[in-house]
Amino acid sequence: MGAYKHATAWKIRIPFADNVLSAATKAKSRSPARAQTVHGQYAALSWRLSRCCDCRYSHAMSTYTHQRVASTEPRLFIADAARPQLLLDVCPVHTPTRMASASTLASEIGVAALDLKMESERMGLGSFKALGGAFAVAQMVRDHAELSLGFWLPPDATCSDAVLELAGDMTFITASAGNHGLSVAAGAGIFGATAVIVLSSTVPEEFAQRITDIGAEVVRVDGDYEDSVDHAIALANTNGWQLLADGSWDGYIDPPALVMEGYTVLAQECRMKFEFSGKWPTHVFLQAGVGGLAASFAAHVRDHWPVQPVIIVVEPDAAPCLQASARAGELTRAPGPVSNMGRLDCKDASLIAFDSLHRDADVFVSVSDQDAADAADRLTAAGFGTTPSGGAGFCALALGKIDGIDSQSRCLCIVSEQD
Repeated sequence: MGAYKHATAWKIRIPFADNVLSAATKAKSRSPARAQTVHGQYAALSWRLSRCCDCRYSHAMSTYTHQRVASTEPRLFIADAARPQLLLDVCPVHTPTRMASASTLASEIGVAALDLKMESERMGLGSFKALGGAFAVAQMVRDHAELSLGFWLPPDATCSDAVLELAGDMTFITASAGNHGLSVAAGAGIFGATAVIVLSSTVPEEFAQRITDIGAEVVRVDGDYEDSVDHAIALANTNGWQLLADGSWDGYIDPPALVMEGYTVLAQECRMKFEFSGKWPTHVFLQAGVGGLAASFAAHVRDHWPVQPVIIVVEPDAAPCLQASARAGELTRAPGPVSNMGRLDCKDASLIAFDSLHRDADVFVSVSDQDAADAADRLTAAGFGTTPSGGAGFCALALGKIDGIDSQSRCLCIVSEQD
């Protein structure tokens, strides 16, 4: 909504907004380039005003009920946890993350049960991303070693001297909003490979320091996440390095497919818990950036869970690329301002993630930065410390605007990163 329209909707007059729009109109007749610049200033002002003029408006939640698309085509990634689980079984630091019952929060929200999968505790890296990038590195190292050695390797030979010697010549590069870079860096470190992580200027320095502490090289670039992706691609092509992005596009599928395969361990752990208790969720909330976690979890649910829940995908309202794509029926960019949900602030969805969610998701929801911050504070106060990114799924539930959720609902949310 434009600045003037928004302001008058709440009976507020903001002359400066009128002045910017007037300047754009006058400039159009004199200089098209200048007009474009001024209109850009007006658009930026419009967004800022939509955030500050009235909290009722800024807290609106966009919801899209999706008709799942039937498909007989195979998925573009493996939605089964068998391979990553084999590697994790020989990893000394791996244990399943806990499933916490948040009964007090459930009562406050008005649902029968709320389970929180605590990925903030995953393998000392503080997020579910530890499952994806590290597994992809391990599998790519194994593939390279098997090709070089000429024979199949059992899982317990993955860290053999012969494999480590070959891995020492490999360099993995990826762009990251933080957590994926940590996982790739950790995976490369295990095998003695080199990791180069490209971070945009929007990524907090804390992540850069944590990545360098693991032993990886950090490259900073101006701009946003998409700019860091472009830079990583360019460096990989120039130097012959292994590009290990967690997003996919035409012509680039296999490495991110491995990342998503690794994430299925999370869904498998949840399935085992629910099989033991017999209390399956009716609704599952999955936060999304490019969509890797949401798609891998949803695919595992559809393919392997005997009781099928409603699946809700949650994104920042500044970057609802999956919702926009679902509405359009094809990959669609969702430009917008920088979000405080930094690990979800992706304007372009992953090709293989959207292809899968198009079949599996029931609802797409976008939430505001303020609501996400409030939800993170609420989770932290209840003893489940996280960030706006980590609590985005819970945020959508707590807002209470999802049709079909009532006092009989049993909900699952992922606390995807530590605070």
